[in-house]
Amino acid sequence: MISMRLRLSAVSAAVLLAACGGSTIPPEEARIQDTITFKPAAAIATATTFAAMASDASDTVAMSTTSRWAGVLNGAAYQVEVPATWNGKLVMYAHGYAGAGLDLGVNAPSIRRYLIQNGYAWAASSYSKNNYDVRAGVEDTNALALAFTKIASNNSRTLAAPSKIYITGHSMGGHITAAAIEDEAYATANNKVKYNGAVPMCGVVGDAELFNQFAAMQVTAQALAGVPKYPTDKWADIKDLVTSKLFTSMSPTITATATGTKYLSVLQNITGGSRPMFNEGVLFGGSFPSAYGTFGSDGTVTGILNKNVLDTNAYTYTIDGDTAGSAALNSSVIKMTAASDANRLRTDGLRWIPKVNGEFKIPVVSIHTLGDLFVPFSMEQVYQKRAAAKGNSNWLVQRAIRGVSHCDFTVAEQAEAFDAMIKWERDGVKPGGDDVVTPATVAAASYGCTYTKNTLGADESPTTSYFRGLTVASRAVCTTP
Repeated sequence: MISMRLRLSAVSAAVLLAACGGSTIPPEEARIQDTITFKPAAAIATATTFAAMASDASDTVAMSTTSRWAGVLNGAAYQVEVPATWNGKLVMYAHGYAGAGLDLGVNAPSIRRYLIQNGYAWAASSYSKNNYDVRAGVEDTNALALAFTKIASNNSRTLAAPSKIYITGHSMGGHITAAAIEDEAYATANNKVKYNGAVPMCGVVGDAELFNQFAAMQVTAQALAGVPKYPTDKWADIKDLVTSKLFTSMSPTITATATGTKYLSVLQNITGGSRPMFNEGVLFGGSFPSAYGTFGSDGTVTGILNKNVLDTNAYTYTIDGDTAGSAALNSSVIKMTAASDANRLRTDGLRWIPKVNGEFKIPVVSIHTLGDLFVPFSMEQVYQKRAAAKGNSNWLVQRAIRGVSHCDFTVAEQAEAFDAMIKWERDGVKPGGDDVVTPATVAAASYGCTYTKNTLGADESPTTSYFRGLTVASRAVCTTP
């Protein structure tokens, strides 16, 4: 903590000194991400509004009576929606990874109906950049929050400044959510917002530790397949060989060889340990192939950094029930080491990959599916340990959901998490959550039952983007109610 304050103070002092003419701060280095030009997709670049939600029997307010504005702010497209009877509170939504395409797009929050029904305004940015650019996501989401009342005024609706601002998001948007509420982000961001509560969902709440886990998945796959020392950035050369050693099929479901079964044991322990829905997550195949597709990285997160950030030195690998095999694996596997300054503090704003240090003092309710192998449940364990190390675990509630894939939530699960955060922030009563770090607790057959809600609402079905489970029944088979 002291070290971080000193570094932040040093950056601030340099900026002040330069402003006074005492010195010149050299410009920050360029990176591949900075050479790419992104722009809002043509259809949304000129939009001034967007469609209302269709009303249904559950609605207590008319969905069509909201004010809905669309536009472009600082190169990022946005959507803003305000109920006719607004409660004065604003919810910022951060979307997930949108790929490497040049067109920028906006997504409405999956709990949009809940927000409107309960009087909340919401706003969502496309961000000004695609790729895994969490820095742009935080800055552009914050900028939109700061512009909220001006956008309303420009559209002939006079609104007071929000009395409270909350943030929520999925996947990479969960990283944006968790990073935006950190002390470091408030100290170093160009656009500063003090949030009152947060709900990261299926989030990369361990920041770059996710990429270390991908690297750990790769080096153990190589070692078990008999090519432990092959250069990891030349994965394409050995991918077919490794795959054939571990799996007889990866589509539509994964079928493992005897060696692959050992690998899946290692994979389970890398991604959170023994837990319900891991096997279903593997068999379903929805998220592990995506993780497998990240193998071969050079550690720059596709041009977000200039140097390698991957580090596997902290990992000890375990094949359950095989002490000798585990020892052999650990002695043969290659160790990857990150460049010490790969993701350093910057003098012009946030780090290139903003950190989630666990330094926050607002209510946070985080939800994660147990079968997720793309942004694994282990992210929640990293988050809890970091918050605890900073003395802030009392501000963090985490809930396990018995989904089999990435962001595999029902709308009810997401709305209940958000509602729990709101009541906590409003009333000061901490809601219930799950212990995410005690192995015996996480391994229990009924783990995740408490906050799993299988009822599908008007805006979803088993094939919608945030509910890709096998069936409602197989998604949560609990031994206790």
